[in-house]
Amino acid sequence: MIGIEQRSVCDGVNFRSVRDTKFKTVRMSVNFLLPIQKQTAASNAILPFLLSRASREYPDFTKLGERLAELYGAELNADVQKLGDVQLLSLSASGIADRYALHGESVSTELSKLLCSILFDPPFENGLFPQDGFEQEKRQTIELIDSEYNDKRTYARQRCEEIMCKNEPYGINRYGSKEDIKNLKREELADVWRYMIRYAKIEIMVLGDCDPQTVFDGFYSAFQKLGKRSAVACPTENVKKAGQVNDVTEKMDIAQSKLVLGFRTAISLQDEQVEAVKLMVTLFGGTPSSKLFLNVREKLSLCYYCSAMFISMKGIMLVQSGVETKNVDKAKEEILFQLEEIKKGNFDDDEINAAKLSMCNNYRSLSDSLGGLEAWYLSQTFANYVKRPEEAAAIISSVTRQQIIDAANMVSLDTVYRLVGNGVEKE
Repeated sequence: MIGIEQRSVCDGVNFRSVRDTKFKTVRMSVNFLLPIQKQTAASNAILPFLLSRASREYPDFTKLGERLAELYGAELNADVQKLGDVQLLSLSASGIADRYALHGESVSTELSKLLCSILFDPPFENGLFPQDGFEQEKRQTIELIDSEYNDKRTYARQRCEEIMCKNEPYGINRYGSKEDIKNLKREELADVWRYMIRYAKIEIMVLGDCDPQTVFDGFYSAFQKLGKRSAVACPTENVKKAGQVNDVTEKMDIAQSKLVLGFRTAISLQDEQVEAVKLMVTLFGGTPSSKLFLNVREKLSLCYYCSAMFISMKGIMLVQSGVETKNVDKAKEEILFQLEEIKKGNFDDDEINAAKLSMCNNYRSLSDSLGGLEAWYLSQTFANYVKRPEEAAAIISSVTRQQIIDAANMVSLDTVYRLVGNGVEKE
């Protein structure tokens, strides 16, 4: 049995439940959405990790760990993402389905109480977050930024996005900068927490095998105690067409050079043609049967990997590749040539069908995991109409050849980013 419900908790707080009895577990998350800004990105980013450490009821790791163990080894996690020009701060809890509890207790209800305890009642000391936890989360957030820098594929993509969107909020790192993290003051965080609770747009998700009503009631009660709240607007800027092409080359001691091309597609999440763009991107570089994989990688051996991805909230397509330095410009020219081939309609029905089959399989597999379902519905937070994965698959299946060509012809090159290596990995 599958049941999907959506209702409002209060102003700016949306509650969505996806009940499916095939799962033996339950997952719930509270997702805070705020416009990403340079001056607040770092303080916002550290907050979910800081909150996940403890609450007044469970004031340290030991007490919190004991409570999670009592709930049959439940898990608590924090995360920070970007959704267009919006910073997404998440706290989630996962545990067994209620029907497996040994003594008839409602694990889902207890998990929602735990989340409310953590979110609404931090273990403040003289009105501030504990010093040791604050310092540790600063260090760990800096380590997260460092880990992305050390993964050169991730770093190159982020640099391309940063250059491409230098005048847009999307160009800001989801964690803020290392310097901003280092300069954070503990005194700031309590006010940041109060602002988030009262003014963020909030998406509460409950997925799996549980009765969502008791979970809804718990969050409803918690938000009612806050009194009136007002959610800030969370707009995302969509640039329809690229202007002058940004062309940036940076050097680093790495064995494999990286090439990332950033394109404007003119179509974003709210547009009807979005599924046609998704299919075009898949045909172009989304599968092992795509033009980029078969031609740039396999036939011409110009790169170690070459793939395209579509960021629907921003209407951006990125092509990422790992290449030998001597082949960087050859790879760029071939990538652009393959895009021109799609614009001219030089692809056959087998290519279309392979791309459709891949996308439809991906959509259908989303319902195999609670994390996949959660990511799907969160990604559609700002859509005009929220589709189920099977609805999206049906639309993909109906996309025509001409719609693919039309979508490709709206694409314009915005940024060329090269991270050029010298063939030697620096220790």
